[in-house]
Amino acid sequence: MNKLRKILFIVNPIAGTRSKKNIFQLIDAISTEGLFDVEVCQTRAQGDATRLAQESDADVVVAVGGDGTVHEVAQGLLGSQKSLGILPCGSGDGLALHLGISRNPKSALHTLLNGKSEPIDYGTINGQQPFFCTVGVGLDAEVAWAFAHAGRRGLWSYISLGWKIWRSSKAQEYVVEIDEKKMAVKAVLITVGNANQWGNQARITSLASVQDGLLDVCIVSPFKTIEIPVLAAKLLSGRIHQSRQVQMSRGKEITIHRQQEGPAHFDGDPYMMGMDIHITVRQAALQVMVPAHHQTI
Repeated sequence: MNKLRKILFIVNPIAGTRSKKNIFQLIDAISTEGLFDVEVCQTRAQGDATRLAQESDADVVVAVGGDGTVHEVAQGLLGSQKSLGILPCGSGDGLALHLGISRNPKSALHTLLNGKSEPIDYGTINGQQPFFCTVGVGLDAEVAWAFAHAGRRGLWSYISLGWKIWRSSKAQEYVVEIDEKKMAVKAVLITVGNANQWGNQARITSLASVQDGLLDVCIVSPFKTIEIPVLAAKLLSGRIHQSRQVQMSRGKEITIHRQQEGPAHFDGDPYMMGMDIHITVRQAALQVMVPAHHQTI
């Protein structure tokens, strides 16, 4: 029997908090059926997923992990005709949720085997570093930095750290340039989104599309503690753009200038960056497996 497709699963064994035993069983089942040429590799160190994706001759290379694993695999596929698949099992799973990929392993696997391959955009930071979901500075970057060094995982750990940092943080002064239009703002945070969310359905750039050739910019102005529940409800319901504390814009080229170096984050991971962060979009540059019924992404 001819193989219909060759699929490589790249598994990050330490991503998220859930066991991957069920995922391995599902992969074994499709391998046994003989309809697909299946290979499974596990990462051992940072950068492994990118290298494995680059070296593979598979038609579909699947990231089994969270946003960090998706980022590494996608980076390894840039410039190729191979499609990215996602079996989400991380803490946030932002890109997967934007694309309509279920966090249920069986449903996500169904998307891989029966979905369609679509081209999506991605962004670059300072002309070099790609990102596929969001990049940002401010409160969320500070929380991401603290979370990465806390030694604890999970949503509630993230929320606890966020509350602690919120109580001591202050809004910062920024100059934001969007397609050569400059504005000075005082903001709690600024997020640039290729996709619409940080993860866990927290849709910070709620109207973003990964197929419009544009990046969405969300600037959150200072707000009071008493306003957090309303903002959180709008964030999780995809209505954050309706908040009076939020300013939304779109563009192909964005520069964020801040008064000092500090944390920034992209695709779920924090990094220390300089005062100027230059962000651009690359249109329809990555093939991704999405549900067959998905019309708009």
